[in-house]
Amino acid sequence: MTVRMFMGDARVDAIAPDDRGLAYGESLFETMRIHRGDIPWWDAHMARLTHGTQRLAMPLPDATRMYAEAMALLNGADGVLKLQLTRGGGVRGYAANSDAAPFWMLSMHPLPNRIDSVDTIWCEITLASQPRLAGLKHGNRLEQILAANEVRAANADEGLMCDGAGRVIAATSANFFALIDGHWQTPVLDACGVAGVMREWVLAQVDAHVTSLKPSDVECADAVFLCNAVRGILPVQRLGARAWPRTHPEIRALQAALAQSHPGFEPLLEAS
Repeated sequence: MTVRMFMGDARVDAIAPDDRGLAYGESLFETMRIHRGDIPWWDAHMARLTHGTQRLAMPLPDATRMYAEAMALLNGADGVLKLQLTRGGGVRGYAANSDAAPFWMLSMHPLPNRIDSVDTIWCEITLASQPRLAGLKHGNRLEQILAANEVRAANADEGLMCDGAGRVIAATSANFFALIDGHWQTPVLDACGVAGVMREWVLAQVDAHVTSLKPSDVECADAVFLCNAVRGILPVQRLGARAWPRTHPEIRALQAALAQSHPGFEPLLEAS
């Protein structure tokens, strides 16, 4: 893993011991798929990061500087770029230091192993409701960590998570869409969950209903897929005892459109 770290405009060699992201999870992050040293959806990720800093009243480093440092780090490679942003340092205690310089870190990672469909389970851990944080990709991911442990124990690829009211929200690291009665549907994220960049792209391509879904709704669907900005669009082949064909014409059409929008996902199209 190759890493560059910054405090405000200055490059640093380590994260400060009083960093609020480390101490309290006061942070945001973006995970981006890189194609031949380019970041095709940089603008979309920056728009979400900007929205997150506004919601949390966190300072945002200069986007031009972040982009220049990211491009220097990539050096023409394929892979995954992670951008982490925290409020920076501060005194002990929950109240934020408003004049602290933000800490940000860029790290380059290899692409995950390619898979063409996923076997999923229902996770027992539920997502807590907090409308003030709903949709944000913040650094508090303990619920997803517990859910991912369930997925690993079940020898599955992913897990679907509900909130405390029994509404289906998302997979542990992806959004999802279900084809129900001829219409794509995806969960409303008004109380919890992450509003993914890939989810927003899909919503711009299809006339999907953003609504509340129960587990029984998903299990009766004609097709289901997961999506995120690293793996793209992945059909769900199995959810517990329910199985679907590996491919579906409407999912294949979306994968083809995605390959046109982001060239990094062409291998997923060829393998489907």
